[in-house]
Amino acid sequence: MSHILIVEDEAIIRTALRKLLERHRYKVSEAGSVREATTKYRLADMDLIISDLRLPGAPGTDLLKLAGDVPVLIMTSYASLRSAVDSMRMGAADYIAKPFDHDEMLATVRRVIGKAEQHRAAGAAAAANKSGGRAIAGMIGDSPVMRDLYSRIHKVAPTDATVLVHGETGTGKELVARAIHEESQRTGKPLISVNCAAIPETLIEAELFGHEKGAFTGAQTAREGLVAAADGGTLFLDEIGELPLEAQARLLRVLQEGEVRPIGAIESRKVNVRLVAATHRNLRQLAAERKFREDLYYRINVVQMSLPPLRERGKDVLAIAEALLEKFCAKINRPTLKLSPEAIQAVTTYTWPGNVRELENAIQRAVILTEDSAEIDHHTLDIDLDLVPIDEADPERRPRASLHEDPREDLSLEDYFARFVLEHQETMSETELAKKLGVSRKCLWERRQKLGIPRKKAKRVVEA
Repeated sequence: MSHILIVEDEAIIRTALRKLLERHRYKVSEAGSVREATTKYRLADMDLIISDLRLPGAPGTDLLKLAGDVPVLIMTSYASLRSAVDSMRMGAADYIAKPFDHDEMLATVRRVIGKAEQHRAAGAAAAANKSGGRAIAGMIGDSPVMRDLYSRIHKVAPTDATVLVHGETGTGKELVARAIHEESQRTGKPLISVNCAAIPETLIEAELFGHEKGAFTGAQTAREGLVAAADGGTLFLDEIGELPLEAQARLLRVLQEGEVRPIGAIESRKVNVRLVAATHRNLRQLAAERKFREDLYYRINVVQMSLPPLRERGKDVLAIAEALLEKFCAKINRPTLKLSPEAIQAVTTYTWPGNVRELENAIQRAVILTEDSAEIDHHTLDIDLDLVPIDEADPERRPRASLHEDPREDLSLEDYFARFVLEHQETMSETELAKKLGVSRKCLWERRQKLGIPRKKAKRVVEA
């Protein structure tokens, strides 16, 4: 969720803009001046700053020097070409004139944030290439949670310690296992990957530990198991929580004694295997419920690693999306496409319940379906945003607030404008109303016509 700071001294405009952005899934903070913005918030933590040009104490353009790499969108009621050009020359990301409508503001915000995200992703990629590549081959991301994961992999990989990886489906647990194997002393030996949930329960023991000829119906020849095939290397057991209890007992013997006995065999053979296990389930709870062997749980729970879901990886999502975009474009021999600002906003806003696997499918589909364009739009991505609650994903489907409700309710920008005019037009002149709303008298008149609010003369208080 992108974090936006609004710097505006008129409370009615500031509140209306905050409500508008929050309804479209942005995190919003507010300030009434440059001084308040810099003392109350850390500007570098923001994804965008929207500031009025004319503020008490210091102009909004002062934020251009203070915000660093954070884009600043300047808004002003003095919609002259001169002020627009000056703001852009000073480094403003864009410029918008008040009064603005919903679509205009939202489109500008999406465009500015999207452009900034692309710039940051390109900078991160350049820095990574300059330093000799990414932290771990095949793994993308520079978020704090991923940096911590890289650090743990670097520390654990050279040892023979058993590793237990926790992570939701589709987060890339096998990539962690591969990274551990390739940074270990076993890198020249095999890495055998087994998805325990994909093998029928009746076959899993034979697959893992092998069998002798005639050990069971259908065993016409002897067969080496996958554990023996990993001798000298690494065995990766994905979804180990699905392993039957009988197979768990055999696996425990492999880990404790360093030997494996095929089904139907009399003698065991020595094996030197490092185990990396992965699961999305709570093995401790399963052990308490006697659905997983407690002794095996404690045997494999030597070093734990947590692989975060995509929704918790911040700006890594865009970096992964662009890497996948480059990969799939190269596969079908077409120039690398770019994501439109709207597509970037969709990618970074969506919660991705299917994690990296779902993102990979969405990008591949978009690359295939995009025709005669250098950009992928959010429609082609075809993300199932229905998974987001209606009141957050589609504000137009929510009931509109009445002008006579409590002003703290979720009103639109036009509602706030109309409310303010209706409540104050009898005590303020047109000049005073326009000044308070931050617009010109001409803009006030035009907005009156659009909203159907007749002009009333202000009442004058006569002293006796």
